[in-house]
Amino acid sequence: MKAFIFPGQGAQFSGMGKDLYEGFPMAQELFEHANDILGFSITDIMFEGTAEDLRQTRVTQPAIFLHSVILSKVLGKSFAPDMVAGHSLGEFSALVSNGTLSFKDGLKLVSQRAEAMQKACEAKPGTMAAVLGLEDAIVESICADIPGVVVPANYNCPGQLVISGEVDAVNLACEKLKEAGARRALVLPVGGAFHSPLMQPAREELAMAIEKTTFSKPICPVYQNVTTTAVTDTEEIKKNLIAQLTAPVKWTQSVRQMITDGAGEFIEVGPGKVLQGLVRKADSQAEAHSAVIPE
Repeated sequence: MKAFIFPGQGAQFSGMGKDLYEGFPMAQELFEHANDILGFSITDIMFEGTAEDLRQTRVTQPAIFLHSVILSKVLGKSFAPDMVAGHSLGEFSALVSNGTLSFKDGLKLVSQRAEAMQKACEAKPGTMAAVLGLEDAIVESICADIPGVVVPANYNCPGQLVISGEVDAVNLACEKLKEAGARRALVLPVGGAFHSPLMQPAREELAMAIEKTTFSKPICPVYQNVTTTAVTDTEEIKKNLIAQLTAPVKWTQSVRQMITDGAGEFIEVGPGKVLQGLVRKADSQAEAHSAVIPE
């Protein structure tokens, strides 16, 4: 069984999507449609912008979504997935690829999510840190004992867990984690505390937008970050999508569940190669590679 996996924030690069725009009339049409929906030329930033331009949350999230979704459409119906999953933001791309969301609604939600998260970051500064070489249970225990807000945010692969929260709490947690034997506990250059309680205002804003959006019955299950299990019920998909903003991304657990449920091939659809590497770390026998653009 084929599993499509979709990357999240951090996978962006200058020039992303330009080959699709120049090579496929359908892709060009969708990119131009996206410019109209967003009210600014995101294609100019994607194709010609600097790394700094692309790092703005309001640009990054729609850009990665567009690259992923348009690539999945270029792959065509003959290459349909049996199951899908996305890392954080990538869950929205996954939901367009399996027919739950339309292209337009998916892009609007991603744009609203990005704006809401940006506002939440400005209202309550926070940060994130990557912790390498410790068991998840030790990281969880140390975070629980730190005063202030610091929580596990991304279970990326065995031995790699990202924590998120208030700046002082994250810095103190990093010290304690190093003392506990972490190979590294490195604060990341991000604009806020994603997947933590500091995102609660963004969660409330996104919830209102999601409730106004039409969700259709999917063609295949999505393995959501919050539950890690196969979901096809639209009300449950909505609920998990809202919860995702303040809950951890359980990527390792999702990958292992997909393998248990029959995934034999993981195809990363979108910019970068991060997810296929994480899949192989979760299961060394797993077959994982990038989507190949048709000639």
